[in-house]
Amino acid sequence: MTYETVIGLEVHAQLKTKTKIFCSCSTEFGAPPNTHTCPVCLGMPGVLPVLNKKVVEYTLKMALATHCRVDRESRFARKNYFYPDLPKGYQISQYELPIAQHGYVQIQTNGEPKRIGITRIHMEEDAGKLIHDPHRPISKVDFNRTGVPLMEIVSEPDIQSPEEAGAYLKQLRSIVRYLEISDGNLEEGSFRCDANVSIMPHGATEFGTRTEIKNLNSFKHVEKALHYEIARQKEVLSDGGRVVQETRLWDPEKSRTFPMRGKEDAHDYRYFPDPDLLPLVIDDAWIEDVRQSLPELPDDKRKRFNSDYVLSAYDAAVLTASRKLADYFETCLKYHDQPKQVSNWVTGPLQGLLNAQGKDISESPIAPEMLAKLLRLIQDGTISNKIAKTVFDSMAKTGKAPDQIVSEKRLVQVTDASAIETVVDDVLARSEKEVAAFKNGKSKLMGFFVGQVMRETKGKANPKIVNDILKKKLTVS
Repeated sequence: MTYETVIGLEVHAQLKTKTKIFCSCSTEFGAPPNTHTCPVCLGMPGVLPVLNKKVVEYTLKMALATHCRVDRESRFARKNYFYPDLPKGYQISQYELPIAQHGYVQIQTNGEPKRIGITRIHMEEDAGKLIHDPHRPISKVDFNRTGVPLMEIVSEPDIQSPEEAGAYLKQLRSIVRYLEISDGNLEEGSFRCDANVSIMPHGATEFGTRTEIKNLNSFKHVEKALHYEIARQKEVLSDGGRVVQETRLWDPEKSRTFPMRGKEDAHDYRYFPDPDLLPLVIDDAWIEDVRQSLPELPDDKRKRFNSDYVLSAYDAAVLTASRKLADYFETCLKYHDQPKQVSNWVTGPLQGLLNAQGKDISESPIAPEMLAKLLRLIQDGTISNKIAKTVFDSMAKTGKAPDQIVSEKRLVQVTDASAIETVVDDVLARSEKEVAAFKNGKSKLMGFFVGQVMRETKGKANPKIVNDILKKKLTVS
């Protein structure tokens, strides 16, 4: 039997505010355990939460960027469950009346666009963190994260493959980073997701029993966990069994999911409106102010790069995946208006350098105006592309300007045709067998001759002049 896959994702993005959602404690990551806490986030008797306005503003930005309907009135609810990292015994979230609903994002899979619906976006507070002692049968709890503002984005069950899930997550992460409302750091847990997955016979209209995979914190893990879980459910059904509704965890070392607990339904949490928080009322003026503050978003920027700079769809997508990378590219163009050449160097040597060093574009050792200066040296014939790569590496190590490096290392390109012709004559004179083979039809030997000339000139000879002289001399009968 063939099956269809149905996937829905619940994404939690930590909002980049300085203080928590209902108190003034810092949200800074990495502080000593239990130092960013107060009676409010610890749930002490008699304290009252006060909503952080910046949390609402950031969530509104995401709602508008994903085409959601913003509800003019929303309410906070208490989600009741007991766990050691939840000091109040409940989590303040939104349930029946979230801040935004019924949006969508566009993704690209296999070169084809697809719209993934968003059911709802709501605000909530994070829980603490349990730290399990590897040597003793005890667990410690750090409440620093308790009360950190989260924005939960719940998708429609429109995702049909692990690859689509990965594309959707990357698009969401790109949007929150463009909006500068979350750093989207998967390693620190500020962007994570739970995946709901089920399978059903091809052509069926009723979804199968779903399982939930918790706290996936990398795109690779999401796709691997979904592939495994889909295969596991198919095997269960093929053997005549039934899929159990449950929450499972992903073990990246063993590349498998395993049961954690039975899957809860909404009624298990006994939601009810939080009596300490008034309904949140948002007027049209506030929504319009937020709308006007939105930056150019990834899809719009990609389309503009594609049309205005005549870049390929692939290059435009790579350059606009990050707002900072797109800004670097456009800053470079201010100093050197050659989009294709700049794109090739930014997505090639520069990205390769940053990846090798584990750095972001904001940490680039080469400023965009310096890269532009290097590319101008290529364009005006001062250096060749090959020499430019040597200069580029030196720029990254020393921080020096490209023209200074070229001058110090005497790397100026040789463009004197007579000087190059002398070298060509020497190469041809000692390559009689190769010359004869070339004239007998082995045209690929042209690369051999060019390489010999470039080696003799230590890469400084102008490649075009070298090719022109070689063609002239090799075609003379």
